[in-house]
Amino acid sequence: KMAFITGTLLLTSTGFICRILGFFYRIFMSRTIGAEGLGIYNMVHPIFSICFAVCAGSIQTALSQYVAANQTRGRAVFRTGLVIAMGMSFLLAWVIYGNAGFLAEKLLLEPRCAPYLPVMAVSVPFAALHACINGYYYGMQKARVPAFSQVAEQVIRMGAVFLIASIWLESGRQITVSLAVYGHLIGEMASAVFTVFCLGFFPPCKDGDSRRAPAIPLSFGATAAPLMALALPLMGNRLILNVLGSAEAIWIPNRLMSSGLTNSEALSVYGVLTSMALPFILFPSAITNSIAVLLLPSVAKDQAEGRTESISGSVSMALRYSLYMGILCIGIFVLFGCPLGISVFKEEQAGHCMQILAWLCPFLYLAATMGSILNGLGCTRTTFLQSVAAMLLRLVFVVAGIPLFGIYGYLCGMLISEIFLALAHLWSLKRRIPFTWNARDMIAKPAFFLFLATGIHYFIAGFLPTPSGTMPLFFKTSGQILVLSSCYGVLLLYAHILRK
Repeated sequence: KMAFITGTLLLTSTGFICRILGFFYRIFMSRTIGAEGLGIYNMVHPIFSICFAVCAGSIQTALSQYVAANQTRGRAVFRTGLVIAMGMSFLLAWVIYGNAGFLAEKLLLEPRCAPYLPVMAVSVPFAALHACINGYYYGMQKARVPAFSQVAEQVIRMGAVFLIASIWLESGRQITVSLAVYGHLIGEMASAVFTVFCLGFFPPCKDGDSRRAPAIPLSFGATAAPLMALALPLMGNRLILNVLGSAEAIWIPNRLMSSGLTNSEALSVYGVLTSMALPFILFPSAITNSIAVLLLPSVAKDQAEGRTESISGSVSMALRYSLYMGILCIGIFVLFGCPLGISVFKEEQAGHCMQILAWLCPFLYLAATMGSILNGLGCTRTTFLQSVAAMLLRLVFVVAGIPLFGIYGYLCGMLISEIFLALAHLWSLKRRIPFTWNARDMIAKPAFFLFLATGIHYFIAGFLPTPSGTMPLFFKTSGQILVLSSCYGVLLLYAHILRK
C-alpha cells in the first residue's frame, strides 16, 4: 500500500509539473506557429503514435505486468523486452524515413506533413528505449525514475525549443511546424538519456524486496515467450486503437472542410481543439492517470497472490476519486472555460469547446482507471473490444456529425463514446470483482458539495474588494478556480470526517 500511495503521489506531482510546463509550451507554440501549425503537427503525430503502440507501449505494459508478478525474473525479462522493442523500433523508423512523401500524401491526406515525418521517425527508437525502462521500474513498483523522466523530458524540450526559436528569430529564419517536431525529438532523446543514466546508477533491483529475492538468470528464449504472450494482444489492441485514432485525426479536418470551412480554417479549428481545449480538460487527469499506471502492476500482483479483497478495495478507491475529480472539473470548466480560453490562448472558441467537454471529465477519468484495473486482471481482450466500440462510435460522429454541426458534432460524439466506455468497463469489472458502489456517496454528495462550493465562491466574491487597477484575466480566473476547489475539497473532507 505504501509503495502504491507514494508512487501515486510522486507520479501525480510530477504529472502536474509536466502539465503546467506543457501549458507554457503550448501557449508559446500557439503564438509562434499558430493554430494552423498546431493542426498540422497534430496530423503528423498519429504516425508516431502507431509506431509507439507497436514497439513501445505494449511492451512497456507487458513488462510492468509480468515483472510485478515475477520480480525475481525482472532483469532477464527487461533485457528481452528491450531487445525486441529496439529491433522493431529501428525497422519502423526506417520504413517511415524512406516513405515520408507517400505517407503524407496518401495516408495523412496532407502533403505539407512530408518534411516532418523523417524527424518523427528518428524519435521512435528513443521512445521505445525509455518506455521499456519505465515498464521495468513500474513492475518493480519503483515509480521515482519514470516520474522524474517526464519532468526531464519536458524541461529539456522546452529549453531547447526556446533556444532554437530565439536563434531562428535572430537569423531571420521563419518559425514553422518544424520547431514543434524538433522539440518532440529532443524530448524523447532527453527522456531516453535520463532513464539510461538512472538504470545504470539506480537500478530497481537494488531496493526493497529484491534484496531478499535474488534475480533468476534466464535465457532470451525462456523469457521471450511469456513476455510476448502478454505483449502481442496488447500490441494488436493498441495498433487497432491507434489506427482508428489516426483515422479520426485525419478525417476531422477533411470533414470540417465538408461543413464549409477552407483547408486553413479546418486545420485551425482542429488545432484549437487538440492543442488548446483538450489539454485543459486532460490537465486534472494527472491524478487519475497516475493511479491508473500504478493500478495495473498492483492489481496484477494481488491477483497472482489471490488477494481479491485488495483488488476490490482498489476498484472502490479508484471509482470514488475518479468521480470526485470529474464532478469538480465539470464545475470548473463550465464556469471558467471561456475566461481560460481567452486569457491563455486568446481563443474564445477554445473556451466554448471546454464548456462542452467539461461533461466528459468523470467518464474520461473513470474509463482510464477502470480500464487499467481490467488490464491488470488480464482482461485485455475485454478492454480492447470496448475501446474499439467506443472509437467506432466516435468515428460515426466524425463522418456524419461534423458536416452537419461542425466541430460541435464531434464534441458530442466524444461525450457519448466516453460515457459508453466508462459504463462498459464498470459493468465488466462488476462481473468479475465484488466492489462497493454507493451512488449517494460517490455522485449525489460531491454534486451537492459542488453546488454549495459554487454558491460560497460567488458569496465570497461579492464581499471581496475590487483591486486597484486591472487584474489580468488569467490570474483572476485562477483565483476563482482555487476558491471553488478549496471549498469543494473542504466540504468533502468534512463529510468524510463526520462519517468516521
